[in-house]
This record gives sequence, C-alpha cells and structure tokens, in this order.
Amino acid sequence: MIAANLPPGGARAVSRCDALGAAPYSDMEGGLFRGYLTPAYAASQVALAAWMEAAGMTVRRDAAANLIGRYDGRLADAPALVIGSHLDSVRDAGFYDGPLGVMLGIEAVAALHEQGRRMPFPIEVYAFGDEEGSRFPAAMLTTRAVAGTLDAAALDVADAEGITLAQALPGSAEYLDARREPAATLAYLEAHIEQGPVLEADGLAVGTVTGIAAQLRYAVTVKGMAGHAGTTAMRLRRDPLAGAAAMILAVEQLARGDNSDVVATVGTIEALPGAANVIPGEVRFTIDVRSGSETRRNGMAEAILARLREIAEARALDLGTVLVHDLAASPCAPALMDLMDEALVAAGQPVRRLVSGAGHDAMVMASLCPTAMLFIRCTGGVSHNPAEHVEPADVEIALQVMLGFIDRLGDSFAA
Repeated sequence: MIAANLPPGGARAVSRCDALGAAPYSDMEGGLFRGYLTPAYAASQVALAAWMEAAGMTVRRDAAANLIGRYDGRLADAPALVIGSHLDSVRDAGFYDGPLGVMLGIEAVAALHEQGRRMPFPIEVYAFGDEEGSRFPAAMLTTRAVAGTLDAAALDVADAEGITLAQALPGSAEYLDARREPAATLAYLEAHIEQGPVLEADGLAVGTVTGIAAQLRYAVTVKGMAGHAGTTAMRLRRDPLAGAAAMILAVEQLARGDNSDVVATVGTIEALPGAANVIPGEVRFTIDVRSGSETRRNGMAEAILARLREIAEARALDLGTVLVHDLAASPCAPALMDLMDEALVAAGQPVRRLVSGAGHDAMVMASLCPTAMLFIRCTGGVSHNPAEHVEPADVEIALQVMLGFIDRLGDSFAA
C-alpha cells in the first residue's frame, strides 16, 4: 500500500497526500485535478478506506458519496466528534488543501487505536467530496447535504461535459439523506493549511482559527462611449477602462488604508469590445470584500461603492453594481477555541489566533454544530498551486495539538 512504510504521524499524513497527487488519483496528466465523482475520486476513496480501516475504523459512504470512517466511543449513544475536510481539488492543485485535514483525522484515530483508547464519544472522519465546486457549478454540495442546508434544486446541475449529477451518482435521488442529526453531532474539527502567509511570517507552525471571514462579492459594470483610438481626442473621451482603472486603484487604497483584517480584491476585468484600436465602450470587473467582522466588511464595501460612484460621476460614466453573493461570517465556538489554545500550549506552541479569509467546510458545518479549526503553516502562503508545501514537522505538531484537543473535549464531555 502506498505510504505504508512510514510510521504513524505527521510525516505519514504528508506522504499519503503526496501519493494521492498522481494517477490514478488525479484526473489530469502532469498535475493534480480530482473532481467530484470522477475515476480519480473513486480511486482515492479506495485508498482512504483502506487507511481508515487500518486505523481501527468502520467505513461507509453516505448518500452524497462522502467517505466516512467511524471509531466508536465508550458511550454507545453519545454524539460524535466529526473531523473532516475535502478530497476534491481545483485544477492543477497542490496536494494538501483538503486531503491533509482528512489524513490528520485518520492519524489522530490511529494514535488512539494504537493505544487502545476510546473517547466517551465516537469520532467520525469525513472526506467531503465537493468543497471546491470545480466540477459542477456549485460548491460545498456534500457538506451542505450533511449539514442539512442543501436545497434539492441545487442538485439539478451538469458539468462542462454535460454530465448531470444524477448521471454521475446513481442513487442521487437520496442525496439529502446524507444529512446528520444535530443531536448526533457533538462538534466539528478541521485542520487545514493556512493558505496565507501569517503563520510563516510569525514563525509559527500552527494557530487557532477564530472563524471564517464574512464575504461580499460584486459584479461592476462601467459604461462610456466606444470610439476610434486614433481619431477621438483625449478631452472628448468617456473611456470606461480608464475610469475602471481609477476605481480598481481606489479599491486597493481604501482597503490598505483601513489597517485592519479587511481585504478587497478585484479578481477579474473585461474590456469590450476588446480591440486594440478601439476605445472600450464597456468594462466589467468584480470586487471581493472580506473581513472577520461583518460590520467592518460592510463599512468597507459602502466606502468602496461610494468612491466608485464619485469616479463615475467625475468621468461622465454610467456605473452599475450587482451584489453577487453575501456570505456571513462563520465564527468558531469560543469554548472550542479555548480548548485548542490549551492544546497548543501543551504541545509547546504559543497561542496564536487568526481569522480565515478563505472558505472551508467548517463554515457550512457551523449551521449543524459548534466548530473548531486549526491552521497549519504553508510555505509562502501558497495554495491552489502545485508549489503548495508543508513541512512534516509542522504537521506532526498539528497532530499533537489535535490529540490534545480531543483529550480536552473528552474531559469536558465527561464533566
């Protein structure tokens, strides 16, 4: 079996992620792409199931094709601690975004099993299938199914090849049966690479996540007057691309000037008609605003939109803004953050709390149960990229912190 020659621990978790980075566990040549319900996804589940069973778990797939390993607790009817992350990936991905959290869940159970220990509650390790949304035009389908927040209409989707979800998953009519009962779920724990540079900048291996940032996304349209690039005098132009450039700089300046956790990003821009010798008549771009505080996020978004209106008016341009989505902040449970901090100290690590600017399965699971997250340092903060890297020593520290967290959760449960 791949990675079987390594002893249990953080290094084995990393090695197993590496092993799943190539055929038959990837759907692309020369890189990693693991789409939901693809042959690579199925092959990866086979490998994961074997590792879960070796760690002492019973294994099943739910109606949404999530792979679940269960390690029974001492109390048969106790609610379960769910440990999870996702198995799918973006195209040309790194090896650790998602799978590392699953591998660490398996390693945590393996450590308990090797010691012959059972917690008062069962532990269920979930390998979620669709966090990225990189196959079907929807994200977190499988997590939303488990949390009970998925509308059946969201399942009426097809991939780029025209294959529907129903065709890809026989039995999808029972998809919503993947829902967990709140009374059967004690808490949710997710370990994940930070996907940012904070821990590395602070010289830290791990940190306690306080929550997932609130997010607003806008589609912006700026309209002016198209014209010939050679015959339209500069003073007579109503150039929406020049106006959009001023707006994009304003987005950056306002967010930088706030000197807080607020981030604002223009991720796409399109000029129409898109010819080198034509002054554009219309420009479209997106704005993404995030903060751990919805109040700060909303205040920044209002300031940005006000400045965009000023620029448009000064340049005689027409401005349109559409709110594409509004994601509320997803705070981690304060009591669980305290347990995580205690586990950090017990593992010889300083306490460091930080917010997640990226979305994770935990933000959906928060509607089902209290959540906790542990971030792991990644080199350069690079993610969604083949250069994504973690040090096995950092992952070993993360494993020890997770085991300490589980112990403390067990103590508080018994109390």
